[in-house]
Amino acid sequence: MHTIYNVYDVTGMTCDHCAASVTEELSELDHVTDVAVNLSTGAVTVASAGELSRPRVEAALAHAGHTLAD
Repeated sequence: MHTIYNVYDVTGMTCDHCAASVTEELSELDHVTDVAVNLSTGAVTVASAGELSRPRVEAALAHAGHTLAD
């Protein structure tokens, strides 16, 4: 299996609850195998077995109350 890693800059994460909700929402996307959140930088690394579409990532983050940084 080939793993794809994508790093996203996410705005508005300030606590462990934020990290947990982002992790939960992104983990539910098809093909996602791991999510790692760095609260200090706002970086979210997503490992997946297939390509993730930006709109689906944005929708998952919006459901968690956060957005991608520009």
